[in-house]
Amino acid sequence: MSADGSDDKKSPVGSIHDEKRHAPHIQVDNAISNINAKLANPLAGLSHEELMTSGAEFARTHGLGHLEEVFKKGALAAQDPLAFENVPYFTEDDKKIFRRELTHRWDHPGTLYYLVILCSVAAAVQGMDEAVINGANLFFAPQFHIDSASGNASQNEWLLGLVNAAPYLCCAILGCWLTEPLNHWLGRRGTIFFCAALSFLTCIWQGVTNSWPHLFVARFFLGLGIGPKSSTVPVYAAECAPPAIRGALGYVADLAFYKVPDKPHIKGLNWRLMLASAGIPALFLMAQVFFCPESPRWLISKGRYPEAYRSLERLRHHPVQAARDLYYIHVLLEAEKELTRGRNRYLELFTIPRNRRAALGSFVVMFMQQFCGVNVIAYYSSTIFRQANFSEIQALLASWGFGALNFVMALPAVYTIDTFGRRNLLLVTFPLMSLFLLMTGFAFWIPEGNGRIAVVALGVYLFDCVYSPGEGPVPFTYSAEAFPLYIRDVGMSFATAVTWLFNFVVAITFPRLLGAFKPQGAFGWYAAWNVVGFFAILLFVPETKALSLEELDQVFSVPTQTHAAYQIKALPHNIKKYIFRMKVDPLPPLYEHDGAIGEKHYAPGGAGHA
Repeated sequence: MSADGSDDKKSPVGSIHDEKRHAPHIQVDNAISNINAKLANPLAGLSHEELMTSGAEFARTHGLGHLEEVFKKGALAAQDPLAFENVPYFTEDDKKIFRRELTHRWDHPGTLYYLVILCSVAAAVQGMDEAVINGANLFFAPQFHIDSASGNASQNEWLLGLVNAAPYLCCAILGCWLTEPLNHWLGRRGTIFFCAALSFLTCIWQGVTNSWPHLFVARFFLGLGIGPKSSTVPVYAAECAPPAIRGALGYVADLAFYKVPDKPHIKGLNWRLMLASAGIPALFLMAQVFFCPESPRWLISKGRYPEAYRSLERLRHHPVQAARDLYYIHVLLEAEKELTRGRNRYLELFTIPRNRRAALGSFVVMFMQQFCGVNVIAYYSSTIFRQANFSEIQALLASWGFGALNFVMALPAVYTIDTFGRRNLLLVTFPLMSLFLLMTGFAFWIPEGNGRIAVVALGVYLFDCVYSPGEGPVPFTYSAEAFPLYIRDVGMSFATAVTWLFNFVVAITFPRLLGAFKPQGAFGWYAAWNVVGFFAILLFVPETKALSLEELDQVFSVPTQTHAAYQIKALPHNIKKYIFRMKVDPLPPLYEHDGAIGEKHYAPGGAGHA
């Protein structure tokens, strides 16, 4: 038996549990595991009588005394939402409510779906903020003399990259780190309103700039609207509603304003309208956000319990459901306060091995989301297509096709991310992304004509098809799961800052990369990074799909060296088994929860949940 009472199992690279007995950090990791267990269900072990007493007391002391009976039932349901059939206190009508919740998962009040639409609009605002620069590059760069044909080509390529990258620099160094104070003072809705207002104003500002430094400053301040919004919207959606959807409206705007002619004293009206158009959905967002309920969790954190209950009443069908969720959020917040008091969560993100390994895994997937090359195409596809001898309108149409395909091909991820797994999706798609980037780059050696145009477009679109269900949705999902509950918001701030920082690096360097290496070398560069990404994920990114908090603690308590050594051994094993269909002896499991052999978890790229 191991120190924690479980059976020891030997892996090919040694016994993980033997290491646990001798590793001094495991006590700290066990402490984190205990925090997770407590936060996973603070009501575990309480009797029905204790729960009802607690629920009634909660109602009386928080201005909800007229709902005392409802909160008794809510407290009973909060302990285990699936055990209602065996609770004598529930009436048959109560049980019907809970049964319907299980059998009709998508049956929610209209307010909840209105909130989902609002979150999708917020995502669209961000998408347009980022995407409209794509087509505008074709016009403002020569007007402001920072294209490769004007003067010093090398210097101009860096300046063009700097202008494009300005919002992401702001996001990385300032915007993302403003998320917590803005949410603390303004709430989720207030932060979204503030960010949407900034997006609207800075989009208009972009459209009236008269030089590249002026445009750089306007786009830098745009990052103050993008950064906090990118962190807040997922939190707001998670606390109130199902995940938001994304859109690809920026490319549509580029097409819509392409043929707008210049007016007297207004040069470049088309690109100015392209950049300014991103402010339109921001206006809609500002007008609608306060019609949605505020996050109940935020209201509770401010002691505004009656408002939190009214908010949940709008988001749930029945008062018992609202009472259950309100009570459970309360006890969870109280447990968080008690268990994290006196802890420096920013320091513990890197000093505690379990947290550090989660941070490493999140860093890898967030870094590779940028260095897989997708935003090179998202920001510069019009430029790339022009270099392939597309006309301007053809380049804009092809870029719109990229955006539309990105949206459509992300839909399968709703299914595959929870069946195929996060890690397996990445291990399968990274080699394919590398292949299609090489195909795109090599196509520029084809003599000018329709053949080159067709192969460039095909390479870009095939890359899009494998990116969208893989490295597109996985990084944020993975990062949200990897960190322990008590440090998750800090971990997500770190992960979001990483992706924006390297977004900035990609955006600022690609024009110069394209000029120095030509399209063949530029695409080859990112194809090589996709190979690096495959091995980084293989060695440093454990699977998180469908794992309990206890299992996640076990996964991230495996030393990095042990995990990497196991994966090196598993890679040829799985290539033989899944690609060449050879009969091979099964590998022992890396984790206890994989069972005796755990073969069902193995996949072509790596072993098990590892």
